[in-house]
Amino acid sequence: MYVMLTQKLSKGFESWKDMVHENEHKLKGFKGRIIFAGSHAEDDNSMVVIMHYDDKEGLMAFKNDEELTKARQEAGALTETTVMTILTDEAILNFPN
Repeated sequence: MYVMLTQKLSKGFESWKDMVHENEHKLKGFKGRIIFAGSHAEDDNSMVVIMHYDDKEGLMAFKNDEELTKARQEAGALTETTVMTILTDEAILNFPN
């Protein structure tokens, strides 16, 4: 399942990106992958992430992981601004390659 996440940051994208790399093991454990993550060109504190999870259980484990939520917040993620949208599996990836 694909998920789009939008979120505001307080410390810029680089801090969030470092946190992601430090928590790679968690994402793997949730059977999740980041397809794309980046900040807006005009605003380093506004971010969009496209993720893929093998199943809904992985997504829910990510969403409910208090330790990871705390790490995200410490990296500047304003978690109260998070909007998570489930996307269709009918997607186009890397076209044309």
